Amino acid sequence: MTLGLHVLRWRPREFWAATPRELALAAGAAADREAPARADLARLLAAFPDAAA
Repeated sequence: MTLGLHVLRWRPREFWAATPRELALAAGAAADREAPARADLARLLAAFPDAAA
């Protein structure tokens, strides 16, 4: 909460609406990570397809 409200200076509504991933990204936790490769994304999409409408 200190990071979100005091360091990042988000309003409470913005802080509580943020996902843990958004908070981590705002804190710079993922700054050194590479984006997933296209082949990795393709494997994930094949393993976990969207439900048919």
